[in-house]
Amino acid sequence: MSLPAGFLDDLRERTSLTQVVGRKVMWDNKKSNPGKGDMWAPCPFHQEKTASFHVDDRKGFYYCFGCHAKGDAIGFVKETENVGFMEAIEILAREAGMPVPKSSPQEQERADVRKTLADVMEQAVKFYRLQLHSAKAAEARAYLEKRGLPESTLECFEIGFASDARTALFEALTGKNIPVEKIIEAGLCIKPDDGGKPYDRFRGRIMFPIRDARGRCIAFGGRALDPNARAKYLNSNETPLFDKGRSLYNHGPAREASGKANALIVAEGYMDVIALAQAGFNHSVAPLGTAITENQLAMIWRICPEPVIALDGDKAGIQAARRLIDLALPLLEAGKSLRFCILPEGLDPDDLIRSQGAEAMQKLLDTAQPMVDLLWQRETEGKIFDSPERRSALDASLRNAIKLIKDPNLRSHYGAAINERRQALFAPARKDNKPWQGSPRQGGKPWKNRAPSGPTQSAKSSMLAQSNAGPATDARVRECAILLGCINHPQLAEKFETQLERVRFLSPDLQQIRDALLSSLPEALSMPDAQQNEHLTQAMQATLGFAPIQKLSSIGQVRANPYLHIGANTTLVAQAIKEELAKQVTVLGIVDEIEDAKKEITGIADEGLTWRISEARKEQDKISRESLNDDSDKNSDDNSLSSARRLLNQEGWKKKKRR
Repeated sequence: MSLPAGFLDDLRERTSLTQVVGRKVMWDNKKSNPGKGDMWAPCPFHQEKTASFHVDDRKGFYYCFGCHAKGDAIGFVKETENVGFMEAIEILAREAGMPVPKSSPQEQERADVRKTLADVMEQAVKFYRLQLHSAKAAEARAYLEKRGLPESTLECFEIGFASDARTALFEALTGKNIPVEKIIEAGLCIKPDDGGKPYDRFRGRIMFPIRDARGRCIAFGGRALDPNARAKYLNSNETPLFDKGRSLYNHGPAREASGKANALIVAEGYMDVIALAQAGFNHSVAPLGTAITENQLAMIWRICPEPVIALDGDKAGIQAARRLIDLALPLLEAGKSLRFCILPEGLDPDDLIRSQGAEAMQKLLDTAQPMVDLLWQRETEGKIFDSPERRSALDASLRNAIKLIKDPNLRSHYGAAINERRQALFAPARKDNKPWQGSPRQGGKPWKNRAPSGPTQSAKSSMLAQSNAGPATDARVRECAILLGCINHPQLAEKFETQLERVRFLSPDLQQIRDALLSSLPEALSMPDAQQNEHLTQAMQATLGFAPIQKLSSIGQVRANPYLHIGANTTLVAQAIKEELAKQVTVLGIVDEIEDAKKEITGIADEGLTWRISEARKEQDKISRESLNDDSDKNSDDNSLSSARRLLNQEGWKKKKRR
């Protein structure tokens, strides 16, 4: 909204910076000279004992010689109240008695209606506050005392009481000459369909005023004292003042406190917010009886870029957190996200703080999970992934979730984070042969079955790992072929994703390319088919810092293979990748068999033993020579592994002791 020329100048002239700042600081009487508008105080923006914060009231500017903060009255209100420019203007204009110009007569009329209704609501706040101290409110006061709310808290949150009387509020407001239609329009009373006398909306309830960011009472929330009441909590209906999906409980105070704490807590309800505030967490808000809406999420992010969603640890709280993921994913931006603090089952913030103290709450907040963890838990918890079909279903659900993120760079990072967790879950089978399964929550952190960090020691010392050995060179050719075929055909890379994750690479630089391929693949597959290859190579190059295709194509044998190029017949490419992956597994399997057997030998080996080792190595060499040139039976590699293992298992492997 644009302001008329001269309005800001008039506002600054009518505003005393000393008065504005004086609400937030204690002036140093020794250094200050009020007569000249020359004021000094400890800085409100950083911790200090000396008065280094200077206000020049005549010029209308402030400056801190410690932290170098500077600005005028508008900037001071923006920083200390954590509000936007127009809200700061409205605050200062209200204090100066200046109406902020409206953009149209219609807007002016709506503003006048809202102001009238807000005045009616303030009268209701006063009435309910008085009722809390009446004889009729004894049960309500006993409940509040049981919940540990002292008088200071009741006053701070302006908690009141609505008696069981059908028309108590209506009669009190009409007695002040407030028009009946305004009482009804404010949502305080209901007019019966039969045309009878209006009656109070809230009866037999503890009353919580709901105020907007500007501090106006726009609605009420009422907590029933009768356990058999139809609704435990009841909110005002929607009015010209109140839109439930665009409002937050404790919005204004939390916004100001958040600016100082650089944090925001989003709890479930009124009592959670009040309990948190009593424990020192004044930067807390709550939605109003429903799941968080898109508008509320936008309001929350305007207060703090990474709020913590603190929800009860029961089934309903966890489900609410997981539903919020789908709402938030399309709205995420760099530096704007959510973290989740799931409380122990059966406890809400009030229970936790009362039983374990504010330190326990702070500890949970400090360990709040990023949203990607909750997404992973939602898709894997309690599930078993013991078949390709189940693992493929997991991939599909995760890919569909990540597709909701609009920011390409952020989407890529989510894909990489998910792939890390996926590789840990689908690591090579453990010795106990237990099936892959999603991990249950344990203190908010999922259990991970860790993948091996690199080649085993036996593989490092084998022929394939020796730099001058032929098999090692052939292994590099094979690894380059696998990667080049997958990069040039992303959809085939998806098909062989599980095998790629599980297979070992002997060349560290090629293993790095493999990892970059897997982390960039989900993002690439979300693009149209014609763009997948280009997007994949660009994303990998950004991750690696070099062009992977150029490195992989540096070997002539790989570069010349027609099955690996873009545009090649996908059936033939798939067969080539499948065979090379199988050979890679076979060769490394033989290497491990040889090395494991050698470790068991403690005596002197006979000639038979030496011969059998050499035969096993010949099988290994044979497979290496066949890479990229094999037109024989596709199961020959499996047969070779079997024959090698038969050699290694014969009697010749028995230890021969010295006599």
